[in-house]
Amino acid sequence: MIKISEESNSNKELEEKIPRIIEMNEDLTRNNEELAERNHAIFKKHNIKTFDIVGAIGAGKTAILEKLTEELSKDKKVYVICGDITLRLDADRIEQHGAKTIQINTGRECALNAYHIQKVIKNLPLDNVDYLFVENVGNLICPSDFILGVDRRILVVSVTEGDHVIIKHPLLVKMSEVIIINKIDLVDTLGTDLDRMIKDAKSINPKIKVIPMSVKTGENFDNFLEYIKNC
Repeated sequence: MIKISEESNSNKELEEKIPRIIEMNEDLTRNNEELAERNHAIFKKHNIKTFDIVGAIGAGKTAILEKLTEELSKDKKVYVICGDITLRLDADRIEQHGAKTIQINTGRECALNAYHIQKVIKNLPLDNVDYLFVENVGNLICPSDFILGVDRRILVVSVTEGDHVIIKHPLLVKMSEVIIINKIDLVDTLGTDLDRMIKDAKSINPKIKVIPMSVKTGENFDNFLEYIKNC
């Protein structure tokens, strides 16, 4: 495991000390909820808007973050923590759009947890961060076990996953503030019942904000961007 120094004299030095890949293989011995509360308190203290992006592999999380960070980075400091089993392919894609990225390789673990986030934020230039996004490991089951201490959880599904993807994963829907139904440009081709997906989301979580979207064509992306800015 890479150890991160906690001492620095400037934001520039801190950024230089942030490792591009963090291997996390040690046992998690601390209570996740307690750590999540600590993380949240730190974010609030530094006025950082924070979001956990969850969804299955191929739902479009990385593509959404590419477009989102490109817009936000025009006048804000944006950091993205990318969780994956190995490599930093997604982090490299996102970084090309103006965000600073940190990769957490989880090995056998199928979701990020509050301990992972704590290890990263200890070394971030917190007074120089406006937005922090977490791209969780591609999975619709494991992330529901761990809160991270962020402001909002955003669930991304796509019409390519079928009509029943939302109703099959009710716990993650209940634990999210927003659900993006991505790739709506393919609805006619696939014959997916988009209305049913929206109704399923609302039936599970009446308070959830549903955003049907196509990151490819840009349809409804502005609605999502405005939501992020107004949080």
